[in-house]
Amino acid sequence: MAFKLTYATMFNPPETLHKGFDKAVANLKANMGKEYGMFIDGKEVFADEKFEDRSPINSDWVLAKMQKGNASHAKMAVDAARKAFPMWSRTPWKKRVQLLRKAASLIEKRIFELGAAMAMEVGKNRMESLGDVQETADLIYYSCYQMEKNNGFIAEMGRDPLVGYDARNTSVLRPYGVWLVVSPFNFPHALTGGPSGAALVTGNTLVIKPATDTAFIVRLLVDCFRDAGIPDGVVNFVTGPGSTLGQALVDNPDIDGVTFTGSFDVGMKMYRDYANRDYVRPMILELGGKNPVIVSRNADLETAAIGIIRSAFGLQGQKCSAASRVLVEEPVYDELVARLKALTDKLALGDPTDRATYNGPVVNKGSYQDFKDFTAEIAQGGGKFLTGGNVRTDGDYGKGYFCESTFVIDLPFSHRLWKHEMFLPITTIGKVSNLDEAMAIANDVNYGLTAGFYGNAKETEWFFDNIEAGVTYANRPQGASTGAWPGFQPFGGWKGSGSSGKNAGGHYYLPLYMHEQIHTSVKVAKAAPAKKKVAAKKVTKKVVKKAVKKTAKKKK
Repeated sequence: MAFKLTYATMFNPPETLHKGFDKAVANLKANMGKEYGMFIDGKEVFADEKFEDRSPINSDWVLAKMQKGNASHAKMAVDAARKAFPMWSRTPWKKRVQLLRKAASLIEKRIFELGAAMAMEVGKNRMESLGDVQETADLIYYSCYQMEKNNGFIAEMGRDPLVGYDARNTSVLRPYGVWLVVSPFNFPHALTGGPSGAALVTGNTLVIKPATDTAFIVRLLVDCFRDAGIPDGVVNFVTGPGSTLGQALVDNPDIDGVTFTGSFDVGMKMYRDYANRDYVRPMILELGGKNPVIVSRNADLETAAIGIIRSAFGLQGQKCSAASRVLVEEPVYDELVARLKALTDKLALGDPTDRATYNGPVVNKGSYQDFKDFTAEIAQGGGKFLTGGNVRTDGDYGKGYFCESTFVIDLPFSHRLWKHEMFLPITTIGKVSNLDEAMAIANDVNYGLTAGFYGNAKETEWFFDNIEAGVTYANRPQGASTGAWPGFQPFGGWKGSGSSGKNAGGHYYLPLYMHEQIHTSVKVAKAAPAKKKVAAKKVTKKVVKKAVKKTAKKKK
């Protein structure tokens, strides 16, 4: 079987992936600092103000010069998308599928270039970076597959039982109009390209607003849409502060739908702002998590330890699916804690483009300061650091934002950080008397995104039946709470983690980007054609005489 890159398979890649990635990194380092425009109505657009997109690995590295767009650029982008909507929405869905598949194919062909940019801009290690790029392509492919599987979401309904009439009913899902995608820094490709692909293949036009920290890598994604031949105005890309350009997009009455991935506070503010409009607009929100892992006294502790480490510290804990709370039954607590410490001490912290590195830097100075503030609060609250707890400033670390992978023990369950999403390489570990206590703590948060469990088969069924989360895993060494992949583990959350109740990369996601219209067509039924009467032959004396003569001849 050929190697297929996913978050579950990335731990043992073929050598060709390393060679391709190393070559792309060398090329990017030799060509850093170029200026990139916004992309509106098929044209490069430059603003009066610029900003430098610097790497969190080394803040001296200017990866790209980007545009500091404003409210006028937001309006330009929305106007271009509005103008393009009639043409794009009426483009046959099979043609849209063809163009989106071409864009996904270009993403795959450019995987090393895009992966290198991802590692240097976000701080992901090489396999996480390549995984993000491949997931983007697979999300787009999956949206195309769902469009085909559902025949463009055109379905014949029942016929009204009307005497004398032929009444046909057809359900058609149609695009809303101009769709806004606001994406986060941590998965800048998958969480831009995934919803963008869904919006586009269903016939919406698009405005993309990336996180400022990851504007460069998203611009490279937009180039794939452009180079696939998607028409001018269908995909528009703007960069700039959320407080000005971003707010102008949210306030624009010509935005018909939004997909936002980010913090709970920002997402809820956007949700409330939209509630004040003239009518309800669809909003798909993914607002983070505070994801538990429960470990039973019957668990395979080696499997549990590996899965917890990968989910706690992959991408430095900057995943909405990160394992941020571990709840362990008392009989196996000490042994599991010892295993977690031993494994964490082996994790290499450094330049994420290096092959040996597992953990790179956090994304920016703000997150770096948050780490220092949270660890100080933990120490003051009675918590102890099983591992980590410090930022690194020595040697090559001094110009980046490097934080140690940190497990916290003995922090009282009453402490606020058991429920607050830190979005950093900090995970709390707690001891519980039994599984019911663990489940009560696990569910006692506003979030419900992902969750993991380690235990026997009967306990696993109990876990699935009781946990309040949208993506749940049991006995998974590849990641206790992380590693969802389109078509395998659709990704989305309950409660404060999501607004739609439908998971991306699954069966029910694409219809979120369309609204239903019923076509009822009634015609007068045609009357059944009358049967032709066969005229009786007129019996005459002549006919009778002829028949008698004929019969007489036969007798002779």
